[in-house]
Amino acid sequence: MQDGFFQNIYWPDIAQATLDTLLMLGCSLLLTLLLGIPLGVLLFLTDRGQISESPIANRLLGLFVNILRSIPFVILLIVMIPLTLLVIGTSLGVSGAIPPLVAGAAPFYARLVETALRDVPRATIEAAQAMGATRLQIIIKVLLPEALSGLLSGATITAIALVSFTAMAGVVGAGGLGDLAIRYGYQRFQADVMLVTVVLLVLLVQLIQWSGDWLARRTDHR
Repeated sequence: MQDGFFQNIYWPDIAQATLDTLLMLGCSLLLTLLLGIPLGVLLFLTDRGQISESPIANRLLGLFVNILRSIPFVILLIVMIPLTLLVIGTSLGVSGAIPPLVAGAAPFYARLVETALRDVPRATIEAAQAMGATRLQIIIKVLLPEALSGLLSGATITAIALVSFTAMAGVVGAGGLGDLAIRYGYQRFQADVMLVTVVLLVLLVQLIQWSGDWLARRTDHR
C-alpha cells in the first residue's frame, strides 16, 4: 500500500491530527454548551409574553448574537487573533483555536436553545407558576427538562458545524485534520492525504449525527 495510492500517508501524523480535531471539538463543544444554554434561556425569557419580558434586553442580546452569527468563521478566526493571544497566549495549535470556535458556535447554539424552549407548552410554564415555582425553578425543573430532546438535537447540529469549523481553523495553523488536508492535500497536491482526511471527517460527522439522534429520541417526551 505504501508503494501505491497511499504512499504519502504517514499514519502517526493522521492519528495526531485526528486527536487534535477531537480535542478541539470536545473542548469547544463543552464551552459552547456552557455559554449557549444560558444565552438561549435569556433570549427566551426576555422575549415578549415570557416570564421575564424585557424588550430592551432581548433586542440587545439578539443584536449581539446576530452580529457574531453574521461574521464568516474564517474572518472571525483572523479578527480574534489579538483576543486569542491575550487570553490563551497563542493563536496557533489546538488551544489557539478554542476561542474563535466558541465565539462562532455559542451564538448559533443559543438560537437553537431559544427555538427548543419555544416548543415547551405555555400551559406547562403557567402550571409551574401557579404552584409557586420561582424563575430559577421553572428554568431548571420545567423548561430545560421539557426541551431536552430539542437541546440535544441542537447540540448535534452545533457539533457538526464545529467539525467544519475545526477544518477551516487549519487555515491559520490550528492543527487537526483540516490543517493536514491544507498543508499536504492542497498545497503539496497529495490526493491520498486529502482523501483520508475527508473520509475521517465524514465518519466523525456520521458518528455525531447517529449518537445525537439516538439521544434525542430517548429523551423525547412526546
